[in-house]
Amino acid sequence: MNISFTNKSVLVTGGSRGIGKAIVTMFAESGAKVIIHYNKDQTAANHLLNTIQGDGHIIVQADLASPDSIGEMVSQIHSVYEKVDILVNNAGIYDERESLDLEYNDFQRFFRKTMDINLTGPVNLSFLIARHMKAHGGGKIVNITSRGAFRGEPSSWPYGASKAAMNAVGQSMAVALAPDNIHVYTIAPGYVFTDMTEHIMESSRGQAINKQSPLNRIAKPEEIARVVLMVSGDGSEYMTGCIIDVNGASYLRS
Repeated sequence: MNISFTNKSVLVTGGSRGIGKAIVTMFAESGAKVIIHYNKDQTAANHLLNTIQGDGHIIVQADLASPDSIGEMVSQIHSVYEKVDILVNNAGIYDERESLDLEYNDFQRFFRKTMDINLTGPVNLSFLIARHMKAHGGGKIVNITSRGAFRGEPSSWPYGASKAAMNAVGQSMAVALAPDNIHVYTIAPGYVFTDMTEHIMESSRGQAINKQSPLNRIAKPEEIARVVLMVSGDGSEYMTGCIIDVNGASYLRS
C-alpha cells in the first residue's frame, strides 16, 4: 500500500480544527497538497496553512449548508488545481437538544440545520468533485460519519439521521462511481476528543463515556486521521463501499 501522497491534491472539509486538522497535518507530512476548507474560523485555517509541512497548500471558505457557496468554493479550487484527487468529507455539527421540549418551528430549524451541514452539503460537494474526478481519470472520496448512525443519538435525532444517511449515500456512490475509477470509503468513529466534544468530556458525563470503551478512553484525532490515509492510499481500491468502525470497541456490530 502506498502511503505517499506526493503530487496528490486533497480537499479536507472542516480542516482547520479537530479531526480535520489531524487529517490535514498527516496528508501534508505525506507529501500531499492540501486544500483546507473552513466556514467561519479563517484565523485557525491560516495558522494551520502556515504551520504544516510542504507547500502548494491553500485555504478555501464555504458554508456547506449553501449549495451556491459550495459551487463557488469548487470553482475557486479548480482555478488553482486541475483536479482534486482525494475528497475527505469531515465537516459536521453535533447539537444536543431534548427534541420534544422544543416548539415545532424550533424543532424544524434544529433538524434542518444539522441535515443541511452533515448530509446535503457533503452530498452536493461530492457530486461536484466526482464529476471532475471522472473527467480526470478517477479519485477517492472518504466520508467521516459516526457510530451514532448505528446505535442512535437520543439527544440529537438529526445527527444520527444525517450520519446514517451518509453511510447509505457513500455505499450508493461506491457502486455508481466504481466504473469511473472513483472509490468511496466511510469511517465511523465513536467519541473523539476535539473542541466539539471537549465540554462533554469535561462534564460529569466524561467518565461514563470513557468507560464505553474497554480501552477506558475516547479516540485521539490522529487515530481517525491514520485510517483516512490508509484508505486514501494506493492498494485500498477493493475496499470501496466499506464502512470502517473506529470506536475502541465501544459499539460492536456484525
